[in-house]
Amino acid sequence: MADQSRNNTQKEAVLVDGARIPFLRSGTGYKKMMAYDLGRMAIEGLIGRSSINGQDIDRIIMGCVIQDVNTSNVARESALGAGLPNSIPAHTVTQACISSNQAVSSAVDLIRTGQARIVLAGGTETMSDIPIRFRRKFRQKLLDARKYKSISDWLSFFKGLRPSDLLPEIPAIAEFSTGETMGESCDRMAAHFGISRKAQDEYALRSHQLAAKATHEGFLDEELLAAAIPPGFETIEHDNGFREDTSMDKLEKLSPAFIKPHGTITAGNSSFLTDGASASLIVEKNKAKEIGLQPKAYLRSYTYVAQDPEEELLLGPAYATPKVLDAMGLTLSDIDVFEFHEAFAGQILTVLKALNSDTFAKEKLNRSQKVGDIPMDKFNCWGGSLSLGHPFGATGTRLVTTAANRLHHEDGTLALVAACAAGGQGHAMILERYDG
Repeated sequence: MADQSRNNTQKEAVLVDGARIPFLRSGTGYKKMMAYDLGRMAIEGLIGRSSINGQDIDRIIMGCVIQDVNTSNVARESALGAGLPNSIPAHTVTQACISSNQAVSSAVDLIRTGQARIVLAGGTETMSDIPIRFRRKFRQKLLDARKYKSISDWLSFFKGLRPSDLLPEIPAIAEFSTGETMGESCDRMAAHFGISRKAQDEYALRSHQLAAKATHEGFLDEELLAAAIPPGFETIEHDNGFREDTSMDKLEKLSPAFIKPHGTITAGNSSFLTDGASASLIVEKNKAKEIGLQPKAYLRSYTYVAQDPEEELLLGPAYATPKVLDAMGLTLSDIDVFEFHEAFAGQILTVLKALNSDTFAKEKLNRSQKVGDIPMDKFNCWGGSLSLGHPFGATGTRLVTTAANRLHHEDGTLALVAACAAGGQGHAMILERYDG
């Protein structure tokens, strides 16, 4: 098996372990907690169950998208809060929905180049307490007020302000470059590719049913860390977003959420606002052997791509998948486990259709034929972001962790992780089961 990411001088990066606190719908169990708290719990839980000494960690990297100004480097604050040594450098990365994918791949790079031997990579996000600002005109007044010296200065404070300038400015989940929400873009994309409302609802139902099955049968137990919530420290052990009681009848009754009245994207076939955090231990292979750790998977080739955010906002995996496969001389038929981020059912179905399209291959990928058809019996078999939830900064590490666990559970050799992200970006990575 060829792998252009490996040569004689590079170290090999392996995933020793990965875990996450349960992903919860925003406004529920974590509603009084900061992203810092969630990240701290994920780090504490992972380190607590591992045999790694915190002193041996060389670097900490965490993804976060909507950052609290008080903990702008939330990786550092979460690590300190978790009791890790203050001598470990830590930084936070943001790349929309692939932020913790970037954390993991940055860890791989540090290990391959010999700059680190053990890296903690993960991500954290809360949508229960997002930063809400005053509007620009009022913010400027407040900043100017720091220079006021006289009563007349203060009396002039409200001069030029209108009542509307005092209203809060709530962040919108929309593209800055286009002004369009992700849901609106997905609605247009699904229509362009001919993805029906029925197909989207069927996929959403599948995701919820698989998440419920994986939860009840214990498939997710290995990646879940119990979260103790103050002040009573009641314990949360499982995700609360999947709807095992949903049905096609219930999904069909939901109204379009973005483009009304004819859109096909609804609350039922979209990922929901989620709070959560994840963490993983990425280690140099020889170091893992040296300290007696049993890795789960090699982290092989990875790639990042970017397209037009107006027309192809969520198509990143369709571009990243063939690129990462080619880098290792692989085809889709070589992959045993697929873990793709589910932003919307329409997004996933569009990506799958694009990969299986000769026209898309010729016009967009400069390939003579389609990438191929991904078998659904290998695809997101334990649920996905539609049902488990999608804390923006933490999902990537969940994907990598689940993929590695599935390789062992399903006796597979290779896994492909892929995800789309705001800004028209995308990511893909190949994992290989470790059997050493």
